[in-house]
Amino acid sequence: MPEAAEVELIKVAVFDVKSYDKVSFDQALKERKMNDTFEFVYLEPRLTVETANFAAGCDAVCCFVHDDLSGDVLAKLADMQISLVLMRCAGYDKVDLQLCRNLGINVVNVPAYSPYAVAEFAASLLLTLNRKLHRSFNRVRNGNFTISGLVGFDLYGKTVGVIGTGKIGQCFIDIAIGFGCKVLCYDLYPNEVVKQKRNTFYVPLNELYANSDVISIHVPMMAENYHMINKQSLNKMKTGVIIINTSRGALIDAEALVESLVSGHVGGAGLDVYEHEGNYFFCDCSDVELADETLARLTNMRNVIITSHQAFLTEEALRAISNTTLTNLDEFYVKELREAQLRNYVAPPQLTSGVSMALEQRSLGRHKVVGSYARRQELMAKEAVKGSSSAECVSPASTATSPTSFEAVLNNSATVIV
Repeated sequence: MPEAAEVELIKVAVFDVKSYDKVSFDQALKERKMNDTFEFVYLEPRLTVETANFAAGCDAVCCFVHDDLSGDVLAKLADMQISLVLMRCAGYDKVDLQLCRNLGINVVNVPAYSPYAVAEFAASLLLTLNRKLHRSFNRVRNGNFTISGLVGFDLYGKTVGVIGTGKIGQCFIDIAIGFGCKVLCYDLYPNEVVKQKRNTFYVPLNELYANSDVISIHVPMMAENYHMINKQSLNKMKTGVIIINTSRGALIDAEALVESLVSGHVGGAGLDVYEHEGNYFFCDCSDVELADETLARLTNMRNVIITSHQAFLTEEALRAISNTTLTNLDEFYVKELREAQLRNYVAPPQLTSGVSMALEQRSLGRHKVVGSYARRQELMAKEAVKGSSSAECVSPASTATSPTSFEAVLNNSATVIV
């Protein structure tokens, strides 16, 4: 009796992985019974030009906020016939989308995982800053039970400015309303649902700056809003304003923010992101001096709280990220959807009308000779019945362009979490 054909799994190289990522993905694969379809290869290093070869032998890469998906990296991925980039986050500001499309690489993201997680974290930053909980905590730890210098203010009756009224922004608006605040909103595309919320108003950006006691930022990073919070906009804000940023660091000119904090014009800042965070965030830098002088100044200010891009980090968010990523994989490799057909496809700016033709021309990376996943497995089974020891048309060795085997690369230099 002929032996059953060995199923060739779709391999995904997961870069910049942490222990919680592995737990979450493994659980999702098991619960959705996808272990016989996809294999995740967990890699600690971030994706860079130097580490791109770690993806050799894989079909897709799964990336996070600090992974580099610029020209040189994408060229390497294309040479290895990587056909899909899975962003396990909403942001894609480090991805050259147009080049991806030119190279035949589809990009998908996780547009919404838990807006509550980020909005609640933004609120916690605000509460901690206002009531000076971080300072009180440190005092008590050192046996100091005095409360002088810890005076805050009631949020009730204050005006909160919300820049960006997407899902996260709307969650934060609801929290502010719950505290009894008046909410001023700004968004290029006002939302009708937001307009119906109690004590909530869309206003021009300058009016929001001038009248808000608290400003919370919830917009994506784009070239158009780079350093939208700068010296000029800060000068338009009320004295003593508290600024919260859980979106992207480059939305704020950090040096200008430091100046306003030192002068007292800005009363406090809660930052879960920083423009140059990639050099530090998610890393243990406790034994080295911070070379970034602006970041060093911010971390030493009593009216500033900086956290390491953790606003998303809840069990619910991790579960949603894992499941959406698996759905994105299933749509691409099993259902064979492409570009605009993919529910979470990230299109390059000004995507042209030639999508339909491009959809038909897209390959399946190193499996392009065979076509669909189901068809590939069918052919492998037929080869096994014939007594063939291998299915030549789907052999990674016969189609991959990288001369270095994936296993050899891992053994030489990659760090893998097991």
